[in-house]
Amino acid sequence: MSSVLRSTSVVGGMTLISRVLGFARDALFAILFGAGAGMDAFLVAFKIPNFLRRLFAEGAFAQAFVPVLSATRAKQGDQAVRELIAVSAGTLGIVLLLLTALGVLFAPAVISVFAIGFVDDPVKFEAATSMLRWTFPYLFLIAMTSLFAGVLNTYGRFAVPAFAPVWLNVCLITAAVVFAPSTHALAVAVLVAGVVQLGFHLPSVARLGLWAWPRADFAHPQVRRILRMMGPILFGSSVAQINLLLDTILASLLVTGSISWLYFADRLMEFPLGVFSIALATVIMPRLAGEHASGAGAQFRATLDWAFRLLFLLGVPAAVGLFVLAGPLVTTLFQYNAFSATDVQMTQLSLMAYALGFFGFSLVKILTPAFYAREDAKTPVRCGVIALSLTMVMNVGFVAGLSALEVGGVHAGLALGTSLGAFINAGLLFVALRGQIGFCISPALRNTMIRSLLAAVAMGVAVGCWAGPVGAWINADLLTRVWRLGVAVLGGGLVYGLALLLLGVRPRQFKLAEIRSDQAGADGPGPV
Repeated sequence: MSSVLRSTSVVGGMTLISRVLGFARDALFAILFGAGAGMDAFLVAFKIPNFLRRLFAEGAFAQAFVPVLSATRAKQGDQAVRELIAVSAGTLGIVLLLLTALGVLFAPAVISVFAIGFVDDPVKFEAATSMLRWTFPYLFLIAMTSLFAGVLNTYGRFAVPAFAPVWLNVCLITAAVVFAPSTHALAVAVLVAGVVQLGFHLPSVARLGLWAWPRADFAHPQVRRILRMMGPILFGSSVAQINLLLDTILASLLVTGSISWLYFADRLMEFPLGVFSIALATVIMPRLAGEHASGAGAQFRATLDWAFRLLFLLGVPAAVGLFVLAGPLVTTLFQYNAFSATDVQMTQLSLMAYALGFFGFSLVKILTPAFYAREDAKTPVRCGVIALSLTMVMNVGFVAGLSALEVGGVHAGLALGTSLGAFINAGLLFVALRGQIGFCISPALRNTMIRSLLAAVAMGVAVGCWAGPVGAWINADLLTRVWRLGVAVLGGGLVYGLALLLLGVRPRQFKLAEIRSDQAGADGPGPV
């Protein structure tokens, strides 16, 4: 098995643990705290640093830092890497400390912007403001954690960064069980989790001999290089957040429950996306950056081709499974107590719409690192802005059209527009990459595409026949739901695997072969 495949398995496995604990955490929140004012206030206070984290730490900074770090390692060695880590940590740390201080000091103003509805509710407003002062420092801690995670990923140490999110769920679950019904304890747990996650990374960085005390240096050429790359990425991230904001506004104008139906469907779609697609993208990013820095053009394309083949092998059945089993999944996981049969049907529509775009989302996750690895932040941002703009137009059009037709499930139009937008983004990225490095569909990739699609169709038919109508699941008890869903998932996997074998697919075909350095980069653009 290729080292990249092993690394992807490690990241995917650790992400799976985190996602399972995340479901347990959300279930505990619902059971122990309900949906009262305290829980509303905590979710807002927790959402704000997470929003900024996605924008800065795991978004712009991570995408800009890893390619520069990989290039520095390839060309200048570990001593230069140690210096880059020190000045990056110091410079980023100064900026984030200032931002954190402002967030804590002006917490009431921040809450007024992010949760304008709390202004007229003194209880929620005071609670959210108080808890934000505990949660806002999480931004600083998780951003520094992201920096050291990028270092470890670049050196092929994927287990620690992949496992780190588990600590957040562990801290929140512990606080929920021990200190319920105090939602303030959850806010404190977020801060504790940030400290634990950062401390969890430092020993591994030190063992690599790369630890150095941070020092700020805004004039350092590598720091300026990172900052230049961050600019367009931040712009693209901002556009994405505007799109999410518009979706929320549109959903809030629809019937009550629309926002929740979309949320639960998105949680289910994000599960396989995080376990495999994002894990694969995380693993190939430093490898692609290193291959680009060393001029290994052929190996760069080979790695990307391998990632595409693996994505088709595992991503296509995941998308089909989500679509066919949308109703059974929603029923088995959520339809208890206040979650009604109508909620199941509406969430099912959302999940089916998201499932149609699952592969598009996955393609974007794989294609984007190919640009950032080459220190090209402008192209994915340009493609993303075009796709997001079209997505917003489609979302408005779908909602307006479905509302005019007076059909049920208008909210699913938002999920459908988002899914179509993902394919538009992926198509634009692929065309751009083909023009830049000559990447195209190889015979091996074409064969994998065709065979995985045929096998997935066979799996979908078999699973669909077994699952039957969703009404039978709604009326079933918990034990019946669980064993039927388990049989559907395992049986579907067996059918898919057997169909692949009959179609001639073998594990050895997915070994990532190394290309000699004298061949890599010397053959010019072209198919792998």
